[in-house]
Amino acid sequence: MILAEKIVFLRKRKGWSQEELADKLDISRQSVSKWELGASIPDLDKIIKLSDLFDVTTDYLLRDDAQEIACDVSEVFEEVSEPSARKVSVEEANLFMDLTERLSGRIAFAVSLFILCPVPLLFLGGVAEYKHSRLTDDMAGGFGVTILLVLVAIGVAILILNGMQLSEYEYLEKEAIFIDHGLAEMVEEKRRAFEPKFRVVVTIGVFLCIIGVIPLLMASGFTEDEFVYVCCVDILLILICIGVHLFVRYGMVHESYEKLLQRGDYTEEKKALGRKTSFFPRIYWCLVTAIYLGISFYLNNWRISWIVWPVAGVLFAALYGIVQTVAGKNRQ
Repeated sequence: MILAEKIVFLRKRKGWSQEELADKLDISRQSVSKWELGASIPDLDKIIKLSDLFDVTTDYLLRDDAQEIACDVSEVFEEVSEPSARKVSVEEANLFMDLTERLSGRIAFAVSLFILCPVPLLFLGGVAEYKHSRLTDDMAGGFGVTILLVLVAIGVAILILNGMQLSEYEYLEKEAIFIDHGLAEMVEEKRRAFEPKFRVVVTIGVFLCIIGVIPLLMASGFTEDEFVYVCCVDILLILICIGVHLFVRYGMVHESYEKLLQRGDYTEEKKALGRKTSFFPRIYWCLVTAIYLGISFYLNNWRISWIVWPVAGVLFAALYGIVQTVAGKNRQ
């Protein structure tokens, strides 16, 4: 009998509910539920308290080969499943992880297109400013904006098509779930095997985003040629694009494990908070899009208006953090 089964059996022998045991340990009922499902294990301090409450030794709780108290395992787990939590089967979990891994590259490519879309516009605008170029500003703007809109349209189409395939698993982000002990161990093993690769990829992505600024800094010290500056900005965007592609592609796979294990941003508390603040991203990005289009058409300078997006991205992180903080305090 493993620790999770022992906690269930001993609690039921005492006639306590999960909530009653949680009150005695001064923890949440969800924590007790996770122990009994094998999704997490108590720390040493809680093990000692459990041994005192159940009148057993810590050795009995911790050692799988310790003398076991006879019990009907099927009865033991009758009350483990939470009515409010949705059980995820092994088949569902494997399908979700496989689908996420398969679609992560496509979604990362779509996000990369959004970052790359201003590059042709900036480059053509720089060529138009060059002394011996036959390309006029109007021609550069026309071709550049056309390419920008085509790339954005392709990116949006890819996100919609692939997002629809993942939509059936949205409950993993929003609802309380529970998984069997064996499935939790399998997911945890996959996460541990993936973790070293994920750390390397994140390091490479951050490195690319940082070194992308170097050509721009060097250009500012050696030349005043506007075309050189434009090329340096294009290089910066391309390197950022590669870095973000790595973040999104491998980050989605990493998040698939976090969702199933309900860790990081996918704990029950974070999910509840996310449901309260889900309105903000939709309103914010619709407003940013409207501002971008308004500035672009009003100034008729698409080569400059793209700066709205990186500024909006930085502000979003700060503002969303504030919204979540306020929502969290109100929830308490």
